Amino acid sequence: MKNNGQSRDVFYVSDGTAITCETLGHVVLGQFPFKANEKTFPFVESEHKLDELIREINQSYQRNGIKPLVFFSIVVPEIRTGLMQSSAYCYDVLESIVAQVKDDLQLEPKPKLQRSHSVGKDSDKYFDRIAAIEYTLAHDDGISLKNLDQADIILLGVSRSGKTPTSLYLAMQFGLRVVNYPFIDDDIKRLRLMSEFEIHRHKLFGLTIDPKRLTEIRENRLAGSDYASTEQCLQELASVESLFRREAIPYINTSSLSVEEISTRILERAGLKRRVF
Repeated sequence: MKNNGQSRDVFYVSDGTAITCETLGHVVLGQFPFKANEKTFPFVESEHKLDELIREINQSYQRNGIKPLVFFSIVVPEIRTGLMQSSAYCYDVLESIVAQVKDDLQLEPKPKLQRSHSVGKDSDKYFDRIAAIEYTLAHDDGISLKNLDQADIILLGVSRSGKTPTSLYLAMQFGLRVVNYPFIDDDIKRLRLMSEFEIHRHKLFGLTIDPKRLTEIRENRLAGSDYASTEQCLQELASVESLFRREAIPYINTSSLSVEEISTRILERAGLKRRVF
């Protein structure tokens, strides 16, 4: 079956985590009016992994009748050459930038595998990010409220307002330790902050969302439930936004924002420093 032009397979490929490829790929694809069917291949450092990747790329081409897009960052010349010979449009996410820096500085770049960032002088940064991800996962969706003193930021909001993806993005991209807590019925009825949050007020940040959008998201999860009803969504959002205003908790509406945009606005408004890896 031929692709109708409304969607296209996209691959993010790297000899490292592929986070950079995903981030830059999302920025580029946001300029074009089609749906991206995305798949990520991190740590492509061997012929075996390359063969597996090329097999999927070629199958995509055979299945859809159009070449998929590949955003990649590969250091090993043999792996890079093999990928470029696949049935895809391939884009090196760093090539043009590196070339321009090379010309401006009159220096030859010395590429190295991204995994080398995990050893030697950069090992502390690597393990800091891993620790941040582990902390964030352990404090997702109100699982635990222990060790809040270690949190960089605490996200509050109703269920399905974007807290989990934002938390993980902040941890993975910037090495921040994030707690996220969904307000439940008891919280909304009390309409006050839990005592655990009182001494960490300076870390609190709220997420809200348009009622219509929240209803749509919840309907996809639990269709026909009270949880997804327009009335329930309106009540929860009105109560929580009132709490944010009363307690002077900064907050943003996530309805029309990507997770990258949400995260950037939080960093800016909360005054958090980006930790670059």
